[in-house]
Amino acid sequence: MKSDSRPLADITVLDLTTALAGPYATFLLAGLGARVIKIENPFSPDSCRTNAPYLGPTGAHLTREHPEDISVSAINRLRSKKAVTLNMKHPEARAVFEKLVCKADMLVENFSRGALDRLGAGYADVHRKNPRLLYCSITGFGSQGDGAGKAMDTIIQALSGAMMTSGAAGDPPARMGIPFADLCAPLFGVIGLLAALHQIQRTGVGQHVDVSMLGVMTSLVACEPFDLLEQCGVPQRTGQTVPRLAPFGVYETADGYIAICAPTEAFATALFIAIGRPELSADERFRTRDARVRNVAEVDRILCEFTRVHPAGKIVELLSRAGVPAAEVRSPAEAVRDPQVTARGETVRLQHPAAPEADAYGPGLPIVFSDSTAGFDQRPPGIGEDNDEIYGAMLGYTDGELCALRSAGVI
Repeated sequence: MKSDSRPLADITVLDLTTALAGPYATFLLAGLGARVIKIENPFSPDSCRTNAPYLGPTGAHLTREHPEDISVSAINRLRSKKAVTLNMKHPEARAVFEKLVCKADMLVENFSRGALDRLGAGYADVHRKNPRLLYCSITGFGSQGDGAGKAMDTIIQALSGAMMTSGAAGDPPARMGIPFADLCAPLFGVIGLLAALHQIQRTGVGQHVDVSMLGVMTSLVACEPFDLLEQCGVPQRTGQTVPRLAPFGVYETADGYIAICAPTEAFATALFIAIGRPELSADERFRTRDARVRNVAEVDRILCEFTRVHPAGKIVELLSRAGVPAAEVRSPAEAVRDPQVTARGETVRLQHPAAPEADAYGPGLPIVFSDSTAGFDQRPPGIGEDNDEIYGAMLGYTDGELCALRSAGVI
């Protein structure tokens, strides 16, 4: 029987993040069981709370139309977190923040470079207050070097070269629909934090985990040798197919599109047999992968002649029986409701207190542990909802002290 314990149940994380890249990192840590304390400016809370669409008692809308409407972004990114307010610009906030720092194991932030230093909450300041604390910065260009300017997902996609890897030669740059930079950088932030958490068991000393969005995206682009392939005559942008692995790509069917991946000799042979062209396996133009790469246009032409006249579902069934990797191209709405994915908690139906019947899905935690529990079981908190619990029960502030902090605009 699976244990009720959570992998990071003994870890407290201070969440000084906003928008997507930072909040997604702390979202993952919360899903792994950490107590994540979301710190928001009471006068300017996380921008995700005002992102369209909104979900509420009357369904989904592009603008807030009901007091109980909640941004889907907030539902997604704030689940299983504790929410407190703290005006970091107020002189009295530093003492409150220092108490939080002394109780924490990790801090995650994605402010512009230098912003937290000016507030006395940069790594050097925090490290002096709590030498064991692990401090993760997720910024556009890293905490060192000359990179500057505002970094958003599209800016990073543009600078990293990623926009020039999709689409066909001659097409305009293609922005990935998924905010890939905003979602990949926090993955490396969490990896870095967990590695540092392991190291601190030996050293007892915390450290700065510094992640650059541009660095992450450019590193991923470098995983494929686009420039070398171009030197070899393969266009940098190859549209729906990957010529160096032919046959490999997305092909039109009678009712949609299908992805087919047959890069090995065994897969290619099985594919040719399945489409009724077994003789192609012995054809010198297609017998080996190198030969198929040289004759990729003809390979794709033959394959398209078959796929265009058959329904996608029928082709998948045919190729699956033959052992050839193939899948229908689905819409996001279909994909996030896949019973296999939802059964594993990789996507989840979003819980809204005023809209229990809402048909909306968001990310779960795509990791299944054999002997621990992970995932999200709390609704997103309101702004400052947990001030009394965190400042009172955890830090020891009295009701009178909390009232004074509120009156002064500190919390």
